[in-house]
Order: sequence, then structure tokens, then C-alpha cells
Amino acid sequence: MPSSNPGLRLRDIVAAIDEIHEYTADIADAATFGRQRQTKRAVERCFQIISEAAIKLADDAERLCPGLPWADIRGIGNPLRHEYDRVIPERLWMARDDLPALRTACIEALRTHFGEDL
Repeated sequence: MPSSNPGLRLRDIVAAIDEIHEYTADIADAATFGRQRQTKRAVERCFQIISEAAIKLADDAERLCPGLPWADIRGIGNPLRHEYDRVIPERLWMARDDLPALRTACIEALRTHFGEDL
């Protein structure tokens, strides 16, 4: 069911991205990240939030932030929820590289469509 408040969902995505950055700022590489169990779990949860917020945006996602791989963004939550025992830390580490573009798009949508500046 689509969210009745897409601005809230965009803010949720930005907040989760900022948390991932905060949690991983001092980590040099994927191997180190994989050994830091608490950090890895926190990052997994942030990716779940991003996925769920994208699901709740439904068709608004493409309208508000066109050109992003919304199916992939929504889909990252499935293995985290259902195949948690097979999550590969290196994939989460690499997925971080895609977050700045998503964050920028969400902030621009908040500014353009909702008059918000973060």
C-alpha cells in the first residue's frame, strides 16, 4: 500500500543513508566491515529501512526521483529479511557506493516537491 506521506518516506531514506555513512566512515574496506558484526547489523537494518521506504513510495518513487533503479532499491530488503544467513558483507559494502546518488535525488525531491531543505 502506497504511503500517504511520500515526503516522510524520502526523509526516512536520507536518514538511513546518513546513518550508514556515519557507521562506516572510519572503516577502510569490506573485509574490516565484515568483521565488525554490530556495524554490519546496523547497516543491514538501514538498508532494510531504505528498501521498505522505497516500497511504501510505490509509484511516487519514479515520479519524485526518476531514473533511479527503484526495483533494485526495493529488492535489497528481501535477502536481508529472508536470506539473512547468506548476506555477503562485501555486497553491502559495495552498495554504499550507490547511496550518494539516491540521497541527492531524495533531497532534490524534498526541495522541489515539498519545499523542504535538509
